[in-house]
Amino acid sequence: MKTRLDGQVAIVTGAARGIGLGIARLMAERGAKVVVWDRDLAPLEGSGFAPDMAQAVDVASYPAIEQAFNAVVARFGRLDILVNNAGINGPIAPAWEYPLEDWDRVVAIDMTAVFYASRLAAKHMRERRYGRIVTIASIAGKEGVPFIGAYSAAKAGVIGFSKALAKELTDCNVTVNCIAPAMTETDLLKGMTQDHIDRMKAKIPMGRLVQVDEVAEMAAWIASPACSFTTGFVFDVTGGRATY
Repeated sequence: MKTRLDGQVAIVTGAARGIGLGIARLMAERGAKVVVWDRDLAPLEGSGFAPDMAQAVDVASYPAIEQAFNAVVARFGRLDILVNNAGINGPIAPAWEYPLEDWDRVVAIDMTAVFYASRLAAKHMRERRYGRIVTIASIAGKEGVPFIGAYSAAKAGVIGFSKALAKELTDCNVTVNCIAPAMTETDLLKGMTQDHIDRMKAKIPMGRLVQVDEVAEMAAWIASPACSFTTGFVFDVTGGRATY
């Protein structure tokens, strides 16, 4: 089956919990050798999931990513799939009150880190003439959501970057795509106000939040050989919210 990932090597960033963990778990079930990157690996211990390799990585640091990437290639001989999932929400505040240091942190983790990891993966995959790069963006990157300006900007940024990178890799069987979920039911909700959660949920025509396994299923398919002629695209998982 082309949706299987047997023998493929996948890195999933921010995969000790939440969406990343769901993606890592499903890819392993589909036959992939999964490497988990996360700044804090502690939540992984009680998850019931044992990846083939787990590395504590600060994705906002290029030297840290490069070292971890090289260790993966040294151990497995190659990388077939990169899932850029690591991200943070940042504070909920109007732009004129948004803390400067939080803007820098959100952009570093949610956007610049995607460039860092994709830069390394693209070179490696281009040389091998096969690969899949999947980035977890957000509907916020397409619409812009009030009071989370940094998050919206960073997610819009990774969409634009992914479209550009996709066009650079069209000659070597490497695809680059994004997933744009609506608000997903994960531990990240704990850092949000109930008012913000209610407003985001009200925008979803299906009337509920996205479930982790729904994003994971989409990611696993995009990363599989079955998704061979779609690149530079944003797959929506929004329960009808997306309008373009």
